[in-house]
Amino acid sequence: MAKNILICDDAAFMRMMIKDILTKNGYNVVGEAENGLKGIEKYNELHPDLVLMDITMPEMDGISALRGIKKADPNATVIMCSAMGQQAMVIESIQAGAKDFIVKPFQADRVLEAVKKVVG
Repeated sequence: MAKNILICDDAAFMRMMIKDILTKNGYNVVGEAENGLKGIEKYNELHPDLVLMDITMPEMDGISALRGIKKADPNATVIMCSAMGQQAMVIESIQAGAKDFIVKPFQADRVLEAVKKVVG
């Protein structure tokens, strides 16, 4: 069965890119959110198998959203997306419960490798 994925990124172009990579490879993108607050709302509404979460977003950043999702559902599976040079934030997000991270600009094979690793 196809895994349901929620994409949280403030850049519509990035969401479209990730969605394209995932849908072409048999994954089901059930929702998109443009900031951390919307990400938590959508998670609670959709209960996806996986969340791809950008670290840097307006209103609420990805690490705060990750904590919010993990508080509501300790078993939530989240992969963080970061720009180069955000090592401290990547470490903080892993400590907050993220399963993996992907560095921008996205390489399709790296996205798929991370997704397969955490949700099969």
